[in-house]
Amino acid sequence: MVVSGCQDEKKELLKILKQKAFFRQKVVLSSGKESDYYIDARRVTLTSQGAYLSAKVILDLLKNEKFSAIGGPTLGADPIIGAIGALFYQAGKSVNTFIIRKEPKKHGKQQQIEGPEIPSASEVIVIDDVATSGKAFLHSIDVLAKLNIKVKKCVCLVDRQEGAKEKIAEKGSELLSVFTIEEFLK
Repeated sequence: MVVSGCQDEKKELLKILKQKAFFRQKVVLSSGKESDYYIDARRVTLTSQGAYLSAKVILDLLKNEKFSAIGGPTLGADPIIGAIGALFYQAGKSVNTFIIRKEPKKHGKQQQIEGPEIPSASEVIVIDDVATSGKAFLHSIDVLAKLNIKVKKCVCLVDRQEGAKEKIAEKGSELLSVFTIEEFLK
């Protein structure tokens, strides 16, 4: 799917992320590390405007990529994945999307990956809202690898530049980011 002319959308997304999702305060991150700032991207991606803009700029970043499906770890990827599916449908195209749970469900079919079945040997894209250490991406890569599914690229809205890119590369994938933390700190 080709998405063009996204520079205005990218600027608008950065503006609303800075206004509504970026906080300068001490927090403890999921890695246990303390930080002087926090990015709560869900405050933006869970709005209609934020979901649309996030999906549009991510698809623009991926416009030259071929992939079988696109998904990511719950909860950061959920709203973006839904918006990506809607944009594909709106363009008259089809894409399968998926969500990866932290652990398999304890009931029902006990699935860890929700969505249409992804065939073995598929190449997929994994997205998330923010990347710090890359823990959610690495978990997603491992879960998919058990099913012989290759993660072609990982994509995040914001790369905090704290090791995710390097750790993802060690797993044989590449991290692309819409923004880096430098764009928030300047």
